[in-house]
Amino acid sequence: MIPVPFQEVVDLDLGELGGVMPSDGTVRRIHDDSRISCPGDLFVAVNSGTRYVADAQRRGAATLVPRDQHAALARLAGLVRGRSEAQVVAVVGSTGKTTTKDALGALCAPVTPTVSAEASRNNEIGLPLTVLRLEPKTRVLVTEMGMRGLGQIAELCRIASPTMTVVTGIGPEHLELVGSIEDVARANAEAIVALPTGGVAVVPEEASELEPWLDRDDIELHRFEPRSVERRGGAWRFPIEGEVVELELPFDQRHLAGDVLAALTAYHALGLPLARVHEGATAIALSPWRGDVIGLRGGGVVVNDAYNANPVSMRAALLDLAERAGRRRKVAVLGEMAELGAESDRYHAEIGELLAELGIDVVVAVGPGAQRYATEGSAEWHAAPDAAAATAVLREVLRPGDAVLVKASRAIGLEGIPAHVENLCEAWSES
Repeated sequence: MIPVPFQEVVDLDLGELGGVMPSDGTVRRIHDDSRISCPGDLFVAVNSGTRYVADAQRRGAATLVPRDQHAALARLAGLVRGRSEAQVVAVVGSTGKTTTKDALGALCAPVTPTVSAEASRNNEIGLPLTVLRLEPKTRVLVTEMGMRGLGQIAELCRIASPTMTVVTGIGPEHLELVGSIEDVARANAEAIVALPTGGVAVVPEEASELEPWLDRDDIELHRFEPRSVERRGGAWRFPIEGEVVELELPFDQRHLAGDVLAALTAYHALGLPLARVHEGATAIALSPWRGDVIGLRGGGVVVNDAYNANPVSMRAALLDLAERAGRRRKVAVLGEMAELGAESDRYHAEIGELLAELGIDVVVAVGPGAQRYATEGSAEWHAAPDAAAATAVLREVLRPGDAVLVKASRAIGLEGIPAHVENLCEAWSES
């Protein structure tokens, strides 16, 4: 972290300070994990972290129990952000944020000193903690910003002060909270409005909902078209503003390659050399439960895409299943797509129609909301009230060599099912 005088922390008057004050009067790291605490650190007790204040103090750190944890983290991040000249990228959008963030961080790291957000640290706690990882030498900070309503991304931008915004796409998400796709665009466009003069916006070629916020003549605008990505043999071909970049990636999903195109466009807009982009491409690693492909004994495969779901990502995952399966049986373990508001039934019905169109052989619908996928001409259909029941169903219906997709909104909790599928296949092979 960029060092900060401890007195500046004191002057902010954020809550109860304690522990071991830095011997030289300088805070060299601010974080929320007591286990890594050491002298010169400031441990901030957020959420249940108040239980670990004594542990951090025993390890030699100063501690802060804030009166308002969101406000405290924002103010502390401001101390560090104000001392950095790094380019700060805000990745926003309805789908693919984390994969785009992960890809951009991996591409930049071999070329320039880079800090990238971990996992999905994209809210009022995770975003400032990411900013607090800025180092004196950092030249690119890649952040992810999530939203659950209007004004939230604007607030995160006040903390991070982005110089570049990447919008991965606009689609139906959190409609119970924002009301319409137009307002989804409005919420994500807050990261474009926040750009300073000379800032950069990277947006999809087809993003009509964003157009009202793209008429600024004081920022650069770069566009990408996910459908232009092609696969030839084991490599992907990416058109980047008049040039073509060919890369091998550690995954083969077409929709994830589209996220990499967004990252490549941002990489190029940062002024980084396309000639070196291959150095980071093989290091791109998906965050957990976002399309992990697991080969199974008996020739099958299971895709763990259980982190989240909305109509756009669900469609992409099912298209991938249909392509990946080949001649194997196609099994979809699907939970509800949450927070879709008044149009929820329609969106679920459209996915049901897609299941029939793609010839999905077996559907395990998990939870009451998932029953709305049922439509005339549906596949072999099994209802399960929860993940445990779904696992029991799979023990009965799975066959060796099946291709399985597991996907749902995060609240449904299906992320453990692929491991059960893998164990089941292992048991078959040993029997």
